[in-house]
Amino acid sequence: MEIIIKDAHPVDIDLMLPLLAQQFAIEQGKEFNYGDQARGLRLMLDGCGKHRAVKVAWMNDVIVGMCTAQAQISMVQGNINAVVNDLIVDRKCKKKEVAALLLSTIEDWALNKGIKSISLLAEKDDQDSLEFYSEGNWQCTPLICLVKFLN
Repeated sequence: MEIIIKDAHPVDIDLMLPLLAQQFAIEQGKEFNYGDQARGLRLMLDGCGKHRAVKVAWMNDVIVGMCTAQAQISMVQGNINAVVNDLIVDRKCKKKEVAALLLSTIEDWALNKGIKSISLLAEKDDQDSLEFYSEGNWQCTPLICLVKFLN
C-alpha cells in the first residue's frame, strides 16, 4: 500500500482528531478534549504556514499519520530551529515507515526554510520511540522539558 504525504488542510481536521485521541490515550496526565484539540489544529493550519508545517500521511483515502512542526529562534545556536510538536501514527499501521516518511517531509520543509536544526520531545520511558529516533540520527540532550500553565 502506498503512503502519500501531503500538507494538511482545515477539511482534514475531523480525520486528524482520532489520531490525537489515540496519542492522548497512551500519554500520562493528558486528557483528550475534542474542542481543544480541534482548536489547536485550526490554529496550526491558520495563516500562511511560513513558520509552521502540518503534514498528514494518507493510505487508501484514510489519514494514518500526522506530524506538526513550528519554527523558533534559537539564541544558543544563533539560528532558526524547528520543533516537532506532534508525530502520531495510527497504531494499526506500520509505525516506523509512516513516521520516517513524515519526519523526512518535515526535514525537507525545514531545509527549504533555511532551518538549521530540529528538536522534539519524546517520552523518556518509550524505548521503541527512542530507538526509532536514534536510528534516524536524533541525539539526546541533557535538557528536560518544564511546563507552566498560565490561566
